[in-house]
Amino acid sequence: MTASHLFRRMVAPLASRKVRVALATVLAAFAVEWGFEVTEELILTVLGVGAALILGIAHEDAGRNACPTGGQPSAPRQ
Repeated sequence: MTASHLFRRMVAPLASRKVRVALATVLAAFAVEWGFEVTEELILTVLGVGAALILGIAHEDAGRNACPTGGQPSAPRQ
């Protein structure tokens, strides 16, 4: 396995919106642990918005899979 192939496999999950939001949320939580001067209100806001976004994306994905047209609007009936 070449280094470029390994790098592509490690970066591939970043294509997912859920993974990017989760990563940003975790980094915000670790900011407090690493000693950055961040208010508790800001951290709770980032964590809350991150959780809401992940749940919203999951709900959107579930709705897309439940629709027989794959989330695309159907042709108007006549």
